[in-house]
Amino acid sequence: MPMLIAKPTRIAAAGNKPKLIDEFVGRVNTNTTSVSIAKMHSTAGWIEPGQKPEFDEFTLVLRGMLRVESTDSPLDVRAGQAVLVRAGEWVRYSTPEPDGAEYLAVCLPAFSPDIVHRDPG
Repeated sequence: MPMLIAKPTRIAAAGNKPKLIDEFVGRVNTNTTSVSIAKMHSTAGWIEPGQKPEFDEFTLVLRGMLRVESTDSPLDVRAGQAVLVRAGEWVRYSTPEPDGAEYLAVCLPAFSPDIVHRDPG
């Protein structure tokens, strides 16, 4: 039987400035470990610590621009574009433009602080 997800759960975010994470599907809101789906809203100048997660992360930018840094080079992902970061790759996300960004993140398996492996400090 289909399950209605009436509202997301607000999750605390890492980074230098406030960021809103609304998890619709995942370990917190639906007790789902296989996938997480969250809507993000980050402010101008937000940057999070680098990480080397144990999950694939698919990100679709809805508004603004999300900067995705890797060991190769930074990518600027704009509204209407998406990016895939594979498990085990080092990555750091930020929103350097004045309007910040709004985006959807899908993680396989579901996001967990235990498997994101953020850089120290």
